[in-house]
Amino acid sequence: MKLLAPFLYLPPLAAAVLLTAGCDETPGEISRDSTPFDGIAQNAQITVGGTEPFWGLSITPSGSSYEARYSSPELPEGETFPVSRFAGNNGLGFSGEWAGAPVTLALTPGDCSDAMSDRIYPFTATLQLDEVTLFGCAHTDTQPFAEGENVP
Repeated sequence: MKLLAPFLYLPPLAAAVLLTAGCDETPGEISRDSTPFDGIAQNAQITVGGTEPFWGLSITPSGSSYEARYSSPELPEGETFPVSRFAGNNGLGFSGEWAGAPVTLALTPGDCSDAMSDRIYPFTATLQLDEVTLFGCAHTDTQPFAEGENVP
């Protein structure tokens, strides 16, 4: 009770300021903002690609669902499979199953270079194909890549 005693004599406004002082977010901490990411429209066509190894993925709205088409040098025509869309706090994700294995794609806003072209893409991409993780860049039909200097 001795620890609480000094606060008993504070005016109500001063006590409220002291009690809420620790509620501000500190830079570098995880945001408490729970607003879903809305930086990519629901009906956007998304194109994703990576190098070393070369791979590609396109996400196409199909009615109220989405289709993904994965391609690689070994699979040039690609294969299509259904995916579900989910928005996080700072990005967008898609998940599904291809050839019996789980697939997850995470897109986050930020300049991205494929290190092979002079293009700067508006999104970074992480594709998890079963046990394999691939990294790449992405753009949409309404947020295209830009021509520019190679980014290391």
